[in-house]
Amino acid sequence: MRTADDEPLRLPDPWTPPPRTGFPLLAALAPVAGAVVLWLATGSALMLLLAALGPLIALATVADGARAVRRQGRRHRIDAATARAEVADALDARHSAERRACERRHPDVRAFAGHPGDIWRAVPGRAAHWRVGVGAVPSAVQIGGGGADAETEALRLRARTLERAPVTVPFDDGVAVRGGAVLVAGVVRALALERCLAVPPAELRIEAAPSADGGWMRLLPHAAAAGRDEGASGRATLAVALPGDSVPTAAGALLVGIPGDAPPPPRCRAVLTVVSPDRALLDHEGEVREVAVEALSAGQAAAVAADLAARAVALAQAAPVETLMLRDLPRAHTAHGVLGAVLGRDRGEPVAVDLVADGPHAVVAGVTGSGKSELLVSWVLAMAAAHDSSEVSFLLADFKGGAAFAALADLPHVTGVLTDLDEAGALRAVESLRAELRRREAELARCGARDIDDERVGLPRLVVVVDEFAALVAAHASLTALFCDIAARGRALGLHLVLGTQRITGVVGDALLANSPLRISLRVTDSADSRAVIGTDAAARLDGGATGRGVALLRRAADGAPQQLRVALSTTDDVAAVRAAHRGPRPHRPWLPALPEQLTLADLRAHPEAATGHGDLMLGLVDEPERQRQHPLVIGQESRGVLIVGCGGAGKSTALRTLAEQAERTVWVPADGEGVWDAVAALDERAPAPGTLLLVDDLDAVGAGLPPDYAHELIERLERVVRGAGAAGLLVVAAAQRLTGRAARIAELLPHRFVLATGSRVDHVAAGGDAARFAEARPPGRGLWGTAEVQVAVATEVAAPREVPEPPEWMPRHAVAAVVMRRGASAQAVLEGWVAAGVALATPDEFAVGLPSTPDVLVVVGDPEQWHRQWRVLGDLRAEHELVVDAACAADYRALTGERMLPPYCAPGRGRAWLHRAGGAAERVRLAGGA
Repeated sequence: MRTADDEPLRLPDPWTPPPRTGFPLLAALAPVAGAVVLWLATGSALMLLLAALGPLIALATVADGARAVRRQGRRHRIDAATARAEVADALDARHSAERRACERRHPDVRAFAGHPGDIWRAVPGRAAHWRVGVGAVPSAVQIGGGGADAETEALRLRARTLERAPVTVPFDDGVAVRGGAVLVAGVVRALALERCLAVPPAELRIEAAPSADGGWMRLLPHAAAAGRDEGASGRATLAVALPGDSVPTAAGALLVGIPGDAPPPPRCRAVLTVVSPDRALLDHEGEVREVAVEALSAGQAAAVAADLAARAVALAQAAPVETLMLRDLPRAHTAHGVLGAVLGRDRGEPVAVDLVADGPHAVVAGVTGSGKSELLVSWVLAMAAAHDSSEVSFLLADFKGGAAFAALADLPHVTGVLTDLDEAGALRAVESLRAELRRREAELARCGARDIDDERVGLPRLVVVVDEFAALVAAHASLTALFCDIAARGRALGLHLVLGTQRITGVVGDALLANSPLRISLRVTDSADSRAVIGTDAAARLDGGATGRGVALLRRAADGAPQQLRVALSTTDDVAAVRAAHRGPRPHRPWLPALPEQLTLADLRAHPEAATGHGDLMLGLVDEPERQRQHPLVIGQESRGVLIVGCGGAGKSTALRTLAEQAERTVWVPADGEGVWDAVAALDERAPAPGTLLLVDDLDAVGAGLPPDYAHELIERLERVVRGAGAAGLLVVAAAQRLTGRAARIAELLPHRFVLATGSRVDHVAAGGDAARFAEARPPGRGLWGTAEVQVAVATEVAAPREVPEPPEWMPRHAVAAVVMRRGASAQAVLEGWVAAGVALATPDEFAVGLPSTPDVLVVVGDPEQWHRQWRVLGDLRAEHELVVDAACAADYRALTGERMLPPYCAPGRGRAWLHRAGGAAERVRLAGGA
């Protein structure tokens, strides 16, 4: 069925001018005759002038006809140019479509790489014709119509040739590539791989001549298929020979590279003479044309061959693969400085790796279900079977559930199995590897050795195997730097990494990959991950079914292409056999036990590194896994201040009591409003002796229940105390739940911070903790001093703040006293008590008028309004006698006393009052008889 694109393009027919018309003689003579008749009839000579109109009209008619012809000619030329331009655009579009169709039918190696779905796809004409380059080929586009002008002829000539299109020759014709040896080899590789990408192994077999460059051809599934099925019918054969190779004699098509002056073999009807890396001359069927060619290096050819091998495995409809067991494989060669292991088989041959020679580090990639964990377990068992624990030890970390290495925990070589089920313990053990690096460096320095291969060094190699490295670094990004450090220094120190992960891109950085030349990839889902590990897309094409599980691609630094193998599986019998054959000592464990959840001050004092300096206070036990060290946290007087932050029940008060028990002089700032006011006021007025420990519990609640003016004054005074702590030799330790409001001002003045458990990550960060160090649940007394974990010691003798004493009781005992008091039930009870004690009462008004008699003890009592009316009486009594102001009248205190300073804080509702003696400061008292 023909389509619109198959129809010829049409140009408009050439324009033919219309025939020229004759001179209108009769039209010219008619006015002359009419003018003569009118002259004869009228006798007027003017009528003869009309005779001239005839010739004029005739001439005008002829001129107008010529003008119309010229106008039609111009319009046709414009229409013809427009039509040619439209046809030229349509020609370009059809040529582009025709070129794309040819490219789809005959892609080159680069095009196959960009569209993997085209590989081995059945396309008419693809298997029978061989793409040898890009050049000019005949086009199927036709142009009809038009004239014989130069522009139209150029357009027709342009339509007959399709530029920059694939140039093909029949496959059976054979191709000889002639030119320089290097260029010829590159072009032969590209032509051979174009055939292997276009035709599946079931339809094409490759016979390669022995060649130093031909290793990549042995990777091709077409070569493997040829070896397994020589007699299969219906399969074409391509014999390939590079320059210097002998020409194969097998029947079929021939692809050979020959020197520039050598004649082509008779079986090669197409000769490609390579002039430059991208230009050649094709001589075929008596026609020579210039073409652009494609060339590949040996490494590129090997990568493509490996991809095709993986695709052949992935697409094979084979019988179920027989399970390969580790016990059926030979044991790796053992020697000093060797850490070999046989991992599986490739075409019946054992495949071994040496973590020392091929490493020192390895990366293993594979999605869930590909067999990555089984590979890691078999690798560890193979190394443990070949070497005793004096030669190698293992630290195994499983961050995808904890079951992968459970069976290996009892191996004598294994120092520990870490899982994400105990994330904090696993993180601590991994961080201890920093200390292991330093320990090994120190041992090499002690022995005077350059690396661990020196026989004077008695350290076993330590292999750290991580299953799901991506999960580890996603949860703790700071560990990336640690693994990069190990990767950079591990070779000489005998510390090796085997990192298993589902994803590579964005997880394993360039620094780690650069130091991990041993790469193994099972099936991955992303081509970028496959290329990052083994340099090709082959791992992304491995079969995701049962036949593909355990199929891996191995690439060492010296390998030109990945090697495919089937990984051996292990059982509990293999673990038992290694355990039974164990020789050598139990290896050193590279981390200390975890901090205890309960620690007494007596235990801390018994520690070998316990503080012995005068005035030094021990808070708890510090864990430094990166140094493999645990030691007491000592707070000296030079520390000036420490803030302890944590939620309720985290151990803040316990930490304060632990420090208080060790201090010679302690000042507690109580939580009671009156007590906190008195304690801070005393500290502000006179600093305690140097070496005093000042303890503030619930800093964020200090002053919370006080009136605004008292709260503001209290924080101002406490801030002055803390600011001057260093100069006064005072150590300030405060505890708070949250750093908000007033507490934040004081907290900024304390140089050290100890963060206990908090309610959320937000609170942890707000308290000054590192977000990466936040833990959902910490035992009481467990916190962070900087980045180090600390367990607070519990005091054996509970040291607590002393009870705030009650203020002294006041009773009227002098001749006269003035009392400001509002009437009420509690006030009435106090007054009745005074009367019962023999005290006389009078109001300010009565005292101003004068009393009929003078009692021994007189109390002039009134509310603020009464005293304001008798201001002179109040002034006289205030100057010479005692003035008592009930705390319930605090709003009128300054007006009645004339004092600008705040008096001592009095808690409301507790019978408190302020006592003013003549010339003295206000004192807090308790009214006798009060509630």
